[in-house]
Amino acid sequence: MKIIDPHLHLFNLQEGEYHWLQPQTPPFWADKASICRNFSAEDLRLPEPLQLSGLVHIEAGFNNQSPWLETGWLESHLKGHRFRSIVCADLTLSTAAFTVLLDQAEQHSSVAGIRHILDDEAEQLLRQPQVIHNLQQLADREWIFECQYPLTDTLATRELEALLKVHPLQIMINHAGFPPTDPAARHTWQENLQRLADYPSVSVKASGWEMQDRQYQPDQVGETVNTLLEVFGERRVMLASNFPLCLFSREYAELWQMYQQLQLPEEVLQLLCHDNARRLYRLSD
Repeated sequence: MKIIDPHLHLFNLQEGEYHWLQPQTPPFWADKASICRNFSAEDLRLPEPLQLSGLVHIEAGFNNQSPWLETGWLESHLKGHRFRSIVCADLTLSTAAFTVLLDQAEQHSSVAGIRHILDDEAEQLLRQPQVIHNLQQLADREWIFECQYPLTDTLATRELEALLKVHPLQIMINHAGFPPTDPAARHTWQENLQRLADYPSVSVKASGWEMQDRQYQPDQVGETVNTLLEVFGERRVMLASNFPLCLFSREYAELWQMYQQLQLPEEVLQLLCHDNARRLYRLSD
């Protein structure tokens, strides 16, 4: 089976900054040092019959002030690979500064969109007029917004809904919106998933399991993927790795082999592992 991995990161510590990987900088994970090294396309090995046929690189903090520098390195390093890139962009920038950033990034053919990690500031950010205006710019350019925050945050979800009612911004929910295990919180997460699924321009990537539980089990993944399919349908859900952070729990190949063992029809697995990412990120053959 051909795989397109729609959420991974590569590191070039010699040229990039990666402040978040430094021990004195959050996140303060006890095992963070294990991924503080270079990661290249050569590390993305899969056993037959799996074949990595494309990828989407999500910004990794290479240089947040000049994010196009990361893209320049990627386009050199990944020459010959089928890929799209997502750049870091501060949504609180002035309109002029944000436009300059997008124009600079747009000079690179691999760029498909931006990410500003919202996390616990999601509600506060999404109600700011400047942030809304900058997201409108993304919608006008038909760029993707990689949306990362816990979907247990109902107030933030309402702000996002208000934006989507006016602008059909293409949104990729990162890491399935961090599904909780607590029953009450999971109910809220699922309700907010449903709110966003009502908008056809919103899709979801299932990954980042290790971000919440380094010891996560396959049955937890299966339960969440089934919920995503129930809510979003088969054509707006993607499986992804979050490499190299996935290594906190499983090897890259092991994760994709686990996905193959999900109790899903082969045609659905094909959509989740390849076809949906190819279509939604506009990856040409």
